[in-house]
Amino acid sequence: MNIGGDLMEINRPLVMGILNVTPDSFYKGSRCGTDARILVKRIEKMINDGVDIIDVGGYSSRLGAADVPVEEELERLETGIKTIKAISHDIVISIDTFRADVARKCVLEWGAHIINDISGGNLDSMMFQTVAELHVPYVLMHMRGTPGNMASLCDYGDDGVMAGVMVELGRRADMLRSMGVCDIIIDPGFGFSKNLEQNFKMLGSMEEFHSLGLPLLVGMSRKSMICKTLGIQPEDALNGTTVLNTMALMHGAHILRVHDVREAVEAVKLVGATTGEWQWTK
Repeated sequence: MNIGGDLMEINRPLVMGILNVTPDSFYKGSRCGTDARILVKRIEKMINDGVDIIDVGGYSSRLGAADVPVEEELERLETGIKTIKAISHDIVISIDTFRADVARKCVLEWGAHIINDISGGNLDSMMFQTVAELHVPYVLMHMRGTPGNMASLCDYGDDGVMAGVMVELGRRADMLRSMGVCDIIIDPGFGFSKNLEQNFKMLGSMEEFHSLGLPLLVGMSRKSMICKTLGIQPEDALNGTTVLNTMALMHGAHILRVHDVREAVEAVKLVGATTGEWQWTK
């Protein structure tokens, strides 16, 4: 991946830590807001735990979350990015936004490196063009509709969820390639416009996504597919997250997006030691 003019090689699975500069994300333990002391503590812990990428979000995508004005999202993201850079200039910074203008400002003015778009370009018609102009890696996540109505858009017909998601991701990736975007990372979108059964079907069939020829990001951290299956709350879902992350690594995930960096790093180390496919280097 082209990270600010330098090449970042994915020679082992990377760990992307979640930094929610929000007051209302679904997992209460991840809510940092813009309190400098809380942000610094969380960032320093992620760095000490071995994080590769920090994903900064200023707009919660949970069901029922309040709409966030552009100005407020920008203010939150600016705080997050500048706090990271004040601690370390070596950390790769990803921006979790579906707004093209927000992404542009974060990259050009504050030095973000990656755009992570939960909508796969469907919520802002200018996003793909913006990514092409900025020449930054783009996380293309699969979602139908919006966070508000996605739960009603889980019908993938007779072909099933895997075929539907792969076709839709493939088409969007082809559009990006035709516009000159080189660094595309796909995210199947666990929990977004998929029901419980479909989420686990995707996890069990993850190798099929490799046919798209793109790095694969997996984000299942403390999500409802864990909580509903085990009858627990997100606060109790760390063990379940680690189990599913381990399965994802065994199925070839290239990036794990997580709330809990240390546990994800340990999973990467242990799976690598088991398979012999990579060694942890930092």
